[in-house]
Amino acid sequence: MSGQTPVLVSIASSEDKNPLHSSRASGYVWGIAVVAALGGLLFGYDWVVIGGARQFFEVYFHLQSASAIGWANSCALVGCFVGSLAAGALGSRYGRKPVLLVSAVLFAVSSIFTGWAFSFTAFILWRIVGGIAIGLSSNISPLYIAEVSPAAQRGRLVSLNQFAVVVGILLAQIVNWRIAAPVPEHISPEALVASWNVQTGWRWMFTAVALPALIFLVASFAIPESPRWLFVRGRIDEATKVLKRIGGSGAYAAAEIEAIAGSLRAEQAQPAERRGTLSRGARKVLLIGIVLAVLQQWSGINILFNYAEEVYRSAGLGANQIMLDIVITGTINLLFTLVAMAIVDRWGRRPLMLAGCAGIGISHLLAGFFYRAGTHDIPVLVLTLCAIACYAMTLAPLTWVLISEIFPNRIRSFGVSVTVSALWISSFALTYSYPFIVRSLSSAGSFFLYGTICLAGGVFVFLFVPETKGRTLEEIEEQTTRE
Repeated sequence: MSGQTPVLVSIASSEDKNPLHSSRASGYVWGIAVVAALGGLLFGYDWVVIGGARQFFEVYFHLQSASAIGWANSCALVGCFVGSLAAGALGSRYGRKPVLLVSAVLFAVSSIFTGWAFSFTAFILWRIVGGIAIGLSSNISPLYIAEVSPAAQRGRLVSLNQFAVVVGILLAQIVNWRIAAPVPEHISPEALVASWNVQTGWRWMFTAVALPALIFLVASFAIPESPRWLFVRGRIDEATKVLKRIGGSGAYAAAEIEAIAGSLRAEQAQPAERRGTLSRGARKVLLIGIVLAVLQQWSGINILFNYAEEVYRSAGLGANQIMLDIVITGTINLLFTLVAMAIVDRWGRRPLMLAGCAGIGISHLLAGFFYRAGTHDIPVLVLTLCAIACYAMTLAPLTWVLISEIFPNRIRSFGVSVTVSALWISSFALTYSYPFIVRSLSSAGSFFLYGTICLAGGVFVFLFVPETKGRTLEEIEEQTTRE
């Protein structure tokens, strides 16, 4: 394991001991973080665009069974799983930057071929390829940002990736809304099949992501390789040069080089038989990461993005109003992600995670009661917006922050890869199962289920998730792996 897993430490030993030397250096860190976060923007767009397109391509491909509908809406997650599994090994062997470049190419190619697929098989194939791009970027982008971030800014900078995801989500919702032509309330099946939306509109919804994918590809050539990865590969001069640009001074770079070397010495000092195994403490951290990943997905919020049209239609909202309401959900998502970025390094991870689990859980349970009582439309819309606001401010960004922070240096690449793979497996299970759950339990029952999971997740966070605010990655490692 030690020969394959890069040693990752925080760029700053602490906020007080090693601050950034200049505003120019701080601007440079933010600049490269923004470029890496473009992978998150493409992830968000590609992930959510299907929510507005599905009502049209399902008609085009004549999808009627729950299994076909579930597969069409979840097949990309197979690619996400493959991409996230591959990201760890590829990122360790070839570096972070090449993986980001590959994901950009896959985003561009898959979006075009998905949009212009004329058979259901081709559609599924290219959605899976797009999923591989999502899996690569969702793994490497936050990991790369965490590696180049000062401890005092790491929460904000890693949350920047989630902000980009949210921008991508909102962008997809706006594109879907503007492309889709108004649908008459009582349109005949024949007229619907022949309509612009079914024959052409949904294709442009997918294809539109090719432009930001090309921007991401070009911009990725301008960012440096991770200094952590460069140092472990023996490219110390290159690592030092990058650290000087990040920190703004040679003293900053020298201090960080010494910190990396010290981490390597500590790893090499471990017994040989333990280097390739997971200690009890490391297994505990891996379990915490997996549960957080599953909780983020089974909070049920992604149902409100991927099946928004069905959720709001079942609540009694009109077809044309639904597209605008979906844009409103994306706007709420964006605004409260900005709130998260402002408070994550001040309030801490645990309080926000606990508040998020409680807020989402209660919103879901109340929505279930309104469905059960037969009082739908506006109450359900308001409660789903409340749930999305809580999610955007807590579980959405903080799960990625914690995943990038909690793993020991020697297994961080492996741990992030396994955890993100678990996230995509649980996301596939959530998305594929929803048509079956809602048909078996009704809309009210599905909200009760997701609400209960959120409250149970809050108990788990209270009992097991550590606070990581303001601590270096080494300090977090000492805390989380203590046996």
